[in-house]
Amino acid sequence: MLRKGIFMKREHLSSRLGFILITAACSIGLGNVWRFPYITGKYGGASFVLLYAIFLVILGLPIVVMEFAVGRASQRSAALSFDILEPKGTRWHWYKYMAIIGNYLLMMFYTVITGWLIWYFVKMAKGDFVGLSSEGVSGAFGELLSSPAIMVVCTIAATAIAVFVCAQGIQKGVERVTKLMMLFLFSLLVVLAVKAILLPGAGKGLRYYLLPDFGAMVENGIGECIFAAMGQAFFTLSIGIGALSVFGSRIDKSSSLTENAIYMCVLDTLVAFLSGLIIFPACFSFGVEPDSGPNLLFITMPNIFNAMGGGRLWGSLFFLFMCFAALTTLIAVIENIMTFFMDLTGCSRRKAAIGNFIGIVLLSMPCAFGFNLLQGIQPLGPGSTILDLEDFILSNNILPLGSLVFLFFCTCRYGWGWDGFYKEACTGKGLPYPKAARWYVTFGLPLIVLIVFVGGYLS
Repeated sequence: MLRKGIFMKREHLSSRLGFILITAACSIGLGNVWRFPYITGKYGGASFVLLYAIFLVILGLPIVVMEFAVGRASQRSAALSFDILEPKGTRWHWYKYMAIIGNYLLMMFYTVITGWLIWYFVKMAKGDFVGLSSEGVSGAFGELLSSPAIMVVCTIAATAIAVFVCAQGIQKGVERVTKLMMLFLFSLLVVLAVKAILLPGAGKGLRYYLLPDFGAMVENGIGECIFAAMGQAFFTLSIGIGALSVFGSRIDKSSSLTENAIYMCVLDTLVAFLSGLIIFPACFSFGVEPDSGPNLLFITMPNIFNAMGGGRLWGSLFFLFMCFAALTTLIAVIENIMTFFMDLTGCSRRKAAIGNFIGIVLLSMPCAFGFNLLQGIQPLGPGSTILDLEDFILSNNILPLGSLVFLFFCTCRYGWGWDGFYKEACTGKGLPYPKAARWYVTFGLPLIVLIVFVGGYLS
């Protein structure tokens, strides 16, 4: 018997633009800023960007369309979408539990990092970094990590903002706020990129970032460059945990899912590309080595803004941009989590908001305390943290394996099957899903995903 959640009235997004921006917001995040520019420079600049774009199209895009199609055809989140579409007697719906675990895992460390960004925006706007030496800037980040109280307050603040937005509903909350945040995000990106490009000596950074350097690709190994491009294209889209399918369930059938997926991927790539136009010119202008990960955002960039005229203003705008990038992801994923429980149990949005606010905050505590009270726990070896473990379980296991589930479900005759998927994917005006891609997505693409999965362990 189907659960009562199947019969609940579905609130839809008010526009196609809202759908594109929200799904883009789900994929646009910290990886676009602290990983993409770094590996682009390392693996050959524009030549790597071209390689990345190719894998984005042949690896990420087909699975994005599949998530959208599963959501739109079922009109439900991963909580019930497989129940509705699967053949009678099959067990595809068991994947719902892995999907929700993946969403919670993402929130267990993403809320913490978003809290850091909010803290840094406030400190930068207050002028707390003005006059600090490079050691002082580094010490400020260490002070944040070592304080359990600050970490908890920041995590609660980030979670509260996202849950409050989701509690207002799809159109009045998630769609309205995401549209506004994405507008400010792109505006800030353009302003910061122009400022960075006009800095003295920025040309060296632009050449490093934009000129093809096949020598760097050869030096690092062609195979390693290809795998890095595959990995970035795959993980940047947050595919495999139903975070995109939930928004597919809230869009009508008037437009092509393939075309919408392309727009989403273009926006995601644009943010990553523009981030590089900020970071590399700024780093080269002030003689700072481009870094990756938290050090780039919380040590390297504040040092650059300290040395820059009007650095307090530009630093505040940069961290405001980062807050928008992180919060839009939080809002999108928490909306998915809340919808999951509303679909599964039939509870109200208010109850889903309150329950998940408490749950997400509590689940985030191990990561928050992993840098102070629980710093002795180093699960992946010396120097690793609980955050690293959570990220590894999600990025190297649940995302690729979840993507395989969507692939097989949409192509296998024992699942929803190609005919059901293809009919849904081609419904609506716009670019249709290429029929000739059937054999590739059935046999070739699963092999590529398995390569990414195994490669994650080897690296």
